[in-house]
Amino acid sequence: MSKEKKLSIVTEEPAAKPSRIEAEDAVRTLLRWAGDDPEREGLTDTPSRVVRSYEEFFSGYNEDPVDLLQRTFEEIEGYDEMVLLKDIRFESHCEHHMAPIIGKAHIAYLPKSRVIGISKLARLVELYAKRLQIQEKMTAQIANSLNDTLQPYGVAVVIEAAHQCMTTRGIHKPGVTMVTSRMLGAFRENPSTRREFMAMIGNPSSHESGLV
Repeated sequence: MSKEKKLSIVTEEPAAKPSRIEAEDAVRTLLRWAGDDPEREGLTDTPSRVVRSYEEFFSGYNEDPVDLLQRTFEEIEGYDEMVLLKDIRFESHCEHHMAPIIGKAHIAYLPKSRVIGISKLARLVELYAKRLQIQEKMTAQIANSLNDTLQPYGVAVVIEAAHQCMTTRGIHKPGVTMVTSRMLGAFRENPSTRREFMAMIGNPSSHESGLV
């Protein structure tokens, strides 16, 4: 007589967030690992300062993009031309080395029946920037969130940024800028719409360099 084997499904609960005291102790450990004494006068308050700055650097984990973009406006008198907010400065951190990423984002969309307050576009960039990131993912997250919420004719996002994981460590190449883009809807399907967007953000010859 064979015994039936029961499959047990183990569900792992997410790890509890460390306490502030545990976070500060972790900073002290890193200071000791670096070769310094966390108890010396100049470093005694450093763990607390680092934790407070982390609260600011990574505040985007506490915000929901759906909630942020919830309020839209439908009284647009049939406006369906491009809406563009460019040169949105942001500061983020690389998820591989936790080094700063500093750059600017350009966001455009072609409204179908609704628009959103322009401050929300800047806040959307801030929301995703205030998380550990890679630039490619951040570009897609911004575009996809805006596209899912507004359901416009098209969305375009271009991000230009300098990565200090590349400029201050490793290969040490300052002055290098990484450019990523995400084109949806009309911006992907219509080359003239895409060229218009690129010209408006200051790249009029981008279609000649393979971006279209």
